[in-house]
Amino acid sequence: MEITVQWIRTSWTKQSRGGEAAARRNAAPVGFAAPPAPASFAHVVRMHEHDRFEPRETLEERREVEVSLREADGRLRVLPHVHPLFGLPPRSRRPPAVRLGPGQWVRWQLNYRFSSAAGVRDWSYWLDTFNVAYGPVDADVFLSAPTVLVDECGPLR
Repeated sequence: MEITVQWIRTSWTKQSRGGEAAARRNAAPVGFAAPPAPASFAHVVRMHEHDRFEPRETLEERREVEVSLREADGRLRVLPHVHPLFGLPPRSRRPPAVRLGPGQWVRWQLNYRFSSAAGVRDWSYWLDTFNVAYGPVDADVFLSAPTVLVDECGPLR
């Protein structure tokens, strides 16, 4: 069955924690129309503070996307990977994997907070949004409300 994957990474520093820059960051989309892509590819969108959160879109090998996908018994199991614990804000235990039926899709969001090892640089932050659809879908599927929404974001302080 078809699987459509979109990975959006938004990254910023403390400079975008307030005011006009934060408003631009908060207005960044969490879903885009999916371009035509071979089955083994994912639509990857990166938005950075230094680019004023303008989307940069590419197609990348799906195996490079940080999400586990497994088909079994007519359903798709979806579970994003998490980075090392030093980047996680405090949060309770991880939610279980989502199992999608044909025609369903999930939006899963995770955030991260990082500091340089020596404490020389300011904090930096990421928001990863994984949009995953199971079965044939329209290109604009990720512009609508998801079947399942998993908000795994913690406080960033």
